Amino acid sequence: QVQLAESGGGLVQAGASLRLSCVASGRTFSPYAMGWFRQAPEKEREFVAGISSGGSSTYYADSVKGRFTISRDNVKNTMYLQMNSLKPEDTAVYYCAAANVRPRRWSVDSMDYWGKGTLVTVSS
Repeated sequence: QVQLAESGGGLVQAGASLRLSCVASGRTFSPYAMGWFRQAPEKEREFVAGISSGGSSTYYADSVKGRFTISRDNVKNTMYLQMNSLKPEDTAVYYCAAANVRPRRWSVDSMDYWGKGTLVTVSS
């Protein structure tokens, strides 16, 4: 079983940038498709971005396309989410997740392992 740990969250102003990291341990990182999800207060957890096991394919929610970039370093067992031009509506707890099989549709139910999350707060 793989363990996931997120970091990099914080409080920023609108328009700023943040980079989230997710470090995997326990098992080899490279076979897993990986994703970022987020959950705002009183809302359901939603897909943000996904990346294939080798990193050649990436997927984004429409709400973050063009502003967020997902990447991974399989040597360092780490996945990243570069977030630019942050908006107040990006405020949420961001979760790292891993899937044994690359999802046909990126959703909470398609992921097998989860981190505990890191809070991102964007002030206006």
